[in-house]
Amino acid sequence: MNLYMADMLLEEARAIVNDYEKSQAHIVPHVEFDVLGTMTANVEKNSLVVPESYKRKVLDYLHQLNLRLMDGTDNFYGYFFLQMQHDVRFDIASPTGIAFKKTKYVLYINPLQFFALSHLQMESAIKHEILHIVSLHLLRVRDLDANYSQLAINLAMDVVVNTQLTSLPPDAVDLTWVNRQFRISLRPFKTLEYYVEEIQKAIHTKDGVDAAGASVAVAVHEEASEISTHLDPRRMHDIWMECDDVSEEMIETFTETYIDAATKGELTGYLANQVAIIKDRKDTLPWHYYLKKIVGTVTNAHRKTTTRRHRRQPERLDLRGTLRNHRAKIVVALDTSGSISNHEFMAAMEEVFQIVKNYNHEITIVECDNAIRHTYRVKDVKQLEERPAKRGGTAFSPVITYCNQQSIDLLIYFTDGEGETSLVVPPRDYRVLWVLTGRSKGLSLHTSYGLVKQLRLVPETEDTVDFSDLRTSGYSMANQPRDADIM
Repeated sequence: MNLYMADMLLEEARAIVNDYEKSQAHIVPHVEFDVLGTMTANVEKNSLVVPESYKRKVLDYLHQLNLRLMDGTDNFYGYFFLQMQHDVRFDIASPTGIAFKKTKYVLYINPLQFFALSHLQMESAIKHEILHIVSLHLLRVRDLDANYSQLAINLAMDVVVNTQLTSLPPDAVDLTWVNRQFRISLRPFKTLEYYVEEIQKAIHTKDGVDAAGASVAVAVHEEASEISTHLDPRRMHDIWMECDDVSEEMIETFTETYIDAATKGELTGYLANQVAIIKDRKDTLPWHYYLKKIVGTVTNAHRKTTTRRHRRQPERLDLRGTLRNHRAKIVVALDTSGSISNHEFMAAMEEVFQIVKNYNHEITIVECDNAIRHTYRVKDVKQLEERPAKRGGTAFSPVITYCNQQSIDLLIYFTDGEGETSLVVPPRDYRVLWVLTGRSKGLSLHTSYGLVKQLRLVPETEDTVDFSDLRTSGYSMANQPRDADIM
């Protein structure tokens, strides 16, 4: 392969755009009059259609480019690329972009930007997108989106991944670029959260961008269109909004599958660290971490309000903001035949109430073994009733049937996991979190229909006072650990 072929594909892309723009020039505006007689002219443009013959040429070129990646020392990227779907789009605001659709990662190429690069820069553009995936940025952006501007998030994510790459495109966002544009001194090899926090601060200063968010130092923002000819920091990850609305655990599972298939040797450096983090997440993160994620998902319905500014365009006072409007119906099922202690259950319920307190919710407690014995509503830990004595075995199906009839959003099932191997009816339109208690050997169901997590044992303690720490004048710090002891 050679750059001559890339030049040919770039020229053909420009010809496609030229033909498209000519076709739009002849569109007659549709004129309408409102009740006051005011005339408005609307131009309904057609979408740019990429010829299939051109797509095939681009995909053939990408295949040849990927052979270089697979033969190189960084063959992880080549084998990862091989599993992805590939497509051509002229509207993405960067040379490459990604989305998660139909259980596949899709890599998009903008030929107007991509084929203007050198071979090494093309390879870096592909690696750039794969690093976003491996860094779980498609998930982590969900946590950042509510508190930071899209520009700050975009810049921070690109700083993280581009720090790991060489031969970057000339307009790529890296640490040097951000420090120069905002006149700050961010340090390399820091976390995404560090960068987004510091960049957000810089955005609110006069040296960065003004309060309305209009960039002074950053490239001029252009409205989304059918054609994008240069990198736009504000829009370069907009395509992520086209990802399928799937759970975090599904994305994690598919990401791990891609990684396993792409790993043909020992990984080193940043890649090795990120892969280790992904593989450890499911085992090391506590059950209430996943509960927090799930609750945030099931309460994400919103309503318009004038009391809060529009998140993306806060300077537009005519645009209303949003508030959560959905009342999450949560069922907490307690297997009374299981081995969970009263202390463990109370501690677990305190976690539940702590997580849901900022959301509109209602919680129903279901006490069960091989049948449902008792149900009641609770608003706080103080309303929890005394647990009944243990009875017989465990059956999960009665609770699932009950939840199906109640149109709930989330079922949290505390159990030792020993029950039937299959459900009479599967869960319908709600999330399930199984929390295994005691010394569980696992969930007996062949299909869990949800997340299965272990309840970490909580040691039972008594509220006692160590009188050796008391002095006649009161409480003393003499016996407290020094800073060096707790670092």
